[in-house]
Amino acid sequence: MLDLRPVGYVIGLLVASLGLTMLGPLVADLLAGNGHWFVFFESAVITTLTGGLMALACANGVTAGLSLRQTFLLTSLVWLTLPVFGAIPFVLGETEATFTDAFFEAMSGLTTTGATAFGNLQDLPDGLKLWRGVLQWLGGVGIIVVAMVFLPELRVGGMQIFRSEGFETSGKILPRAGEIATQISGIYVALTVACMLAYTATGMGGFDAIVHAMTTVSTGGMANYDRSFATWGAGVHYVAVVFMILAALPFVRFVQMLAGSAQPLVNDKQIHTFLLIIGLSVLLVTSWLWGRGGEMTERAFREALFNVTSIMTGTGYASADYMGWGTFPVVMFFLIGLIGGCAGSTSCSVKVFRYQLLFAAIKSQIRQIHSPHGVFTPRYDGRPISEDVLNSVIAFLVAFILSLGATSVLLGLTGLDFITSVSGAAAALANIGPGLGLEIGPAGNYANINDVAKWILAMAMFVGRLEIMVVLTILSIKFWRN
Repeated sequence: MLDLRPVGYVIGLLVASLGLTMLGPLVADLLAGNGHWFVFFESAVITTLTGGLMALACANGVTAGLSLRQTFLLTSLVWLTLPVFGAIPFVLGETEATFTDAFFEAMSGLTTTGATAFGNLQDLPDGLKLWRGVLQWLGGVGIIVVAMVFLPELRVGGMQIFRSEGFETSGKILPRAGEIATQISGIYVALTVACMLAYTATGMGGFDAIVHAMTTVSTGGMANYDRSFATWGAGVHYVAVVFMILAALPFVRFVQMLAGSAQPLVNDKQIHTFLLIIGLSVLLVTSWLWGRGGEMTERAFREALFNVTSIMTGTGYASADYMGWGTFPVVMFFLIGLIGGCAGSTSCSVKVFRYQLLFAAIKSQIRQIHSPHGVFTPRYDGRPISEDVLNSVIAFLVAFILSLGATSVLLGLTGLDFITSVSGAAAALANIGPGLGLEIGPAGNYANINDVAKWILAMAMFVGRLEIMVVLTILSIKFWRN
């Protein structure tokens, strides 16, 4: 029988830790001089005590490592449990949100999706603004550890190709996770501090700089204002672009660079392709805007650069309502949102490396058809790609497309129009944030979406963040058999 105590122990510790992080927003509200701080005091007590009691109840079952089934369960249940407790401050706070809206917001935060169920963001208490940033920041570092430790071990979506990237974890999932988390966390904190200082230097206020540094480095995209980054000028936009790109690169390369080897970072084909796609997309959108406007302006280039980078990295900030730019840029944004950043980053969506593996397989197959007696092995970054990896990638892509279709249909059944259903499904499943159209586009939010649709979108965020196959495995009958 599957022993759930090790899973419950780790989840309990993480829930208790989440409760302790609520002390930050508590202090923010105290400094702001409002009475909202007591909401975070109550939330912290409830969350910390519940997590602590869960960990104590399961402590007698702690083992040196986790089995494969326990690892699948832990990876899934963490991302379902934490949003429940992360929603408490929204329910008790001045938003007086329903549990549906609160859970949607917390799931969006922890999965770094960035979709929001709240309007008039600038009127929220400082504590809730900071809490939204904290949720995204924690979700960002969490998903890097999951991507570098658990997904390669679970052989999900071709991630096993990265098992040799200096992070071998066979048989030692939890101990190795702690070591990797320490290394990555240091880099993550350093990037966040650097981003905060850069924002401050370019004109952003201190509190906004802290919150937006968290949501930038996590590629989460939750902002303190309904106008998102249209609130600030050019300097802040360029800073955001730099840190969104850095956060969408493989963090293992930063670890290797600090260890004295910058060559892997410079030679990484995935990074080259990622930057090339951004560059070409910016060129095309800028040319389109220049053609429409009749003159070559810096603003057109900046808005193209900012919004292309934001969508492709899955951050979801907006510096302009690009729905008014015409059909071509809107289609472009939809497509690059389904590409995403690099594996092992805070970025989301399908990821660049999977397209590279797919195209390598297609190229090899074409050569095989042209020369039937030849032997052609698809390669990635100079290494042969195993059949196991290719099968995982193809399975992931098929599951992604089917999930996108199913989610779109379900959203349509709730009464949403075609554009909102399809773009909302893509934005949630790929963890991008804003969809298309007037309602959930860059100038809108998810506040007026019906409750059933919000639950569907929240589950899509969860499934997308865990790379789909983890959740499908949990749902299979065979998984629960001995």
